[in-house]
Amino acid sequence: MLVLARKTDESILIGDNIHVKVISVEKGIVKLGIDAPKEITIIRDELAQDIANINKEASKHAQSSGLEKLRKLIKK
Repeated sequence: MLVLARKTDESILIGDNIHVKVISVEKGIVKLGIDAPKEITIIRDELAQDIANINKEASKHAQSSGLEKLRKLIKK
């Protein structure tokens, strides 16, 4: 992991076309501005983790209900 120190209004460049700028730092909260091409998905990490967990749970339920339906068909 690369760790950089930046002040307000300073930025970093990722690749050729992603700019991350420090907009403000107040009360321990850092606000960042990200300028990237539209085809690049930008999402908060905790939201991505929530989505992954929801998908895992949905997959478990889909698999179990599908297996239960299959059992019922076999028993007939």
